[in-house]
Amino acid sequence: MGALPPGALALAALLGVCSAVLEVHVGTGSVFSVEGQGVVLPAWYTSRSQKKPYVTWLLDKADADPFQILTYLDGVVKVEETELKPRVGFLYPVLTHNISVFINATRERDSGQYMCTVNVVDDATSTGKNVAVINLTVLVPPAPPACQLRGSPAVGANVTLSCASEKGKPSPAYQWQRIAPTPQVFFPPAQDRARGTLKLTNLSLDMSGLYKCVAENQAGSAECRIILEVHSTSEGAIIAGAVLGSLGALATVAFFARRLVGYRRKKRDGQEEAANEIKEDAVAPKTPSWTRTPPADAISKTSTLSSIVGARDRPYGASPLSDTASVLTAAGSYRGPHRAGGCPPPTNGAPWHPPQPPATPGGLPPSSLARAGAIPVMVPAQSRAGSLV
Repeated sequence: MGALPPGALALAALLGVCSAVLEVHVGTGSVFSVEGQGVVLPAWYTSRSQKKPYVTWLLDKADADPFQILTYLDGVVKVEETELKPRVGFLYPVLTHNISVFINATRERDSGQYMCTVNVVDDATSTGKNVAVINLTVLVPPAPPACQLRGSPAVGANVTLSCASEKGKPSPAYQWQRIAPTPQVFFPPAQDRARGTLKLTNLSLDMSGLYKCVAENQAGSAECRIILEVHSTSEGAIIAGAVLGSLGALATVAFFARRLVGYRRKKRDGQEEAANEIKEDAVAPKTPSWTRTPPADAISKTSTLSSIVGARDRPYGASPLSDTASVLTAAGSYRGPHRAGGCPPPTNGAPWHPPQPPATPGGLPPSSLARAGAIPVMVPAQSRAGSLV
């Protein structure tokens, strides 16, 4: 073998230097984890230098700028102040060239692009060779779904069973099946696995049973169950009638009970008001017409005439007669005192009648009239001709 030309030696030397440059490697470019579990991001670097490296891990999310989560500088590990701080760290000592990172109790928001950068002081590197990227996706198991029935499960009718889970990454797929009384599996188009619906048409009594919906993705699964009870049309009418009748009866009872309570309350209030009410329209007791005091001028005239006539007939020093002993009539006639042994002459041709004791009005005794506030008055007598006597 001959000696290599100078050009070949130069190429060999260049290849040897390139094989010894700083470079970062990753075990995989995509890592998946289930929420709540731990994960490892595998990475290491190669270098011919024995000096300590400068290592930096960053997280780049779609909704935020990249930020540091972990660094190694001059032999010191520093965990940055992020929500990952109590859960992140180097898996091995950095000087072993293994710069893998662990994350405990992963969460959905831990998903993103993790970038690792390594620099060594006296080691050369090519552009981009000292950087590695790993994509982390945290999967979320489906939350327990909710099963619902839409429609009236009567014979010959159509109903839809629906199933939906509020949480899950990626979105779960749904599978319906009947597990009792006999197992049955459904397929499209009756079943929509993406929407979680199952359409049952032309129902029959044999379609009654226990149905189960399973929501499933790469992280796990969850299920819910619902009972479908198909009833005939007559049974449905009977049930509806019974419900309506019960509601009507309850409404009627409530109505009459309310009316009865209101009537009793009104009656009680009326009795209380009648017992305590002062009647404003009550009329004060009227004085009988026969007890009314005659006009002052009539009394004055009668008394004056009686005094004049009486004084004319009686002798001097005799006691005055009663005012009723002599009365001047309205026609100017005079009836004087009774004469002994004879009857007084008739007045205006009217026969004389002996005086009768005045009758008490209403047949009431004088004591009762006095208690009632009656006032005794002098009432002039009247002849048949209508004149006062």
